[in-house]
Amino acid sequence: QLHFLAGFYAQWYAHIRASLDERYGGDIIGAFRRLQDAGYIEILTSAATHGYLPLLARDSSIHGQLATGVRSYVRYFGRRPRAIWLPECAYRPAYYVDGPQGRWRKPGLEEFLAEQRLGLFFCETHAIEGGTPIGKAREGVIGPYGEVPKRYLVPIAGYTEPTRRTTYRPYYVAGTEVAVMGRNNPTSMQVWSADWGYPGDGDYREFHKKDGVSGMQYWRVTGPRLDLGQKDLYHPDWAEYKAHQHARHFAGLVEQLLTEYARDNQGDYGIIVSMYDTELFGHWWFEGILWIREVLRNLAASETVELTTASDYLTAHPPEDVLALPESSWGAGGTHFTWDNPDTHWMWEPIHQAETRMEALVARYPEAEGPARDILNQAARELLLLQASDWPFLVTTGQARAYAIERFQGHLERFEELARALEAGTPEALAAGAELAGRYHALDNPFPDVDYRDFTERERRI
Repeated sequence: QLHFLAGFYAQWYAHIRASLDERYGGDIIGAFRRLQDAGYIEILTSAATHGYLPLLARDSSIHGQLATGVRSYVRYFGRRPRAIWLPECAYRPAYYVDGPQGRWRKPGLEEFLAEQRLGLFFCETHAIEGGTPIGKAREGVIGPYGEVPKRYLVPIAGYTEPTRRTTYRPYYVAGTEVAVMGRNNPTSMQVWSADWGYPGDGDYREFHKKDGVSGMQYWRVTGPRLDLGQKDLYHPDWAEYKAHQHARHFAGLVEQLLTEYARDNQGDYGIIVSMYDTELFGHWWFEGILWIREVLRNLAASETVELTTASDYLTAHPPEDVLALPESSWGAGGTHFTWDNPDTHWMWEPIHQAETRMEALVARYPEAEGPARDILNQAARELLLLQASDWPFLVTTGQARAYAIERFQGHLERFEELARALEAGTPEALAAGAELAGRYHALDNPFPDVDYRDFTERERRI
């Protein structure tokens, strides 16, 4: 069986490589662009580095994350995005703050989205339905999110009365024409659940057991909560059969839920939004990509369900109700805990200080040219990279704690070095800063069209 599995993997990887080189010409993004241009899919934008927006202190940084993300989207896809994936489904409503210059209003995230002409975002189930968090934000899940409740006693978002709202409908977020859709829990947990989701089936490939020499995964899940030493060898044909079975089950569940919703709501045309991390498919759940293919084939043949994109649905069925959305995320407990807890809280003060410092630099160099502009743009890149939500996430989950801290501190140190050169402002300091910027650009150069002026101070602007 091991000899067979080695041959299976050789053929599988050869097929993947041939697809990349021959079918897609080495351009995966271009392949997705063609699918979107043909109307088959909708590609969402996101914050530039998946920054955790509710925990950023300055409106300039929220704007900078979003503006840079939208600009990158346009560069790759040749059109403006219609909708956005808010990192970690993390949402912040408007609120008031008191400071030395009085009291002022901090806008809700939907107002930043409206400014970018983004008409739709997505949130966690309990943010729409009310009550305590459920599903992904509460239960054991596969993948790195499942590590958080194993390491911490996670506080749960405060109970609120059920709202009588539903994830089968979109809603306008109070005060704007930006809409929100919520994660459908029954369908989403068919994949997310670590206890009863499809990926835990005994015939699927075991993720955690790897060959000590090759690193290859030759075993199957076999059974729940078995020691890795008790895992049986993997049978790809068994797994393929289960993927087809589970795809049919999922498609049937979607049909059932939408039929029941229409029956109970005077024929209302509901939508199901099943939200997952991409890395679940093919990585944590090896057969997940095959499952997606079969789900789409089953639903495409359905006489009950229509496949659509979120924005197309929104155009055809605009919201009829307005919702005051609470602060929330799809992290453990439905709060910001996964990204701000006793092990990560120290990271946020340096981020906030860098945000304010960047605003001061923009004010000093409002229309920089030459070396100063190069330094400022690289400083903006380092700030964006410093704000990446992956760093506190990896510290919290314990997956790559040392690496995350190293990357975080590295981007902080680079930002501070560039800021010092700009603050000194002498020809010698700017020359040295430009050399540093060039060196750092060679190491990390995302966002070739980054514009440091996106980080102009903008408190009280919206």
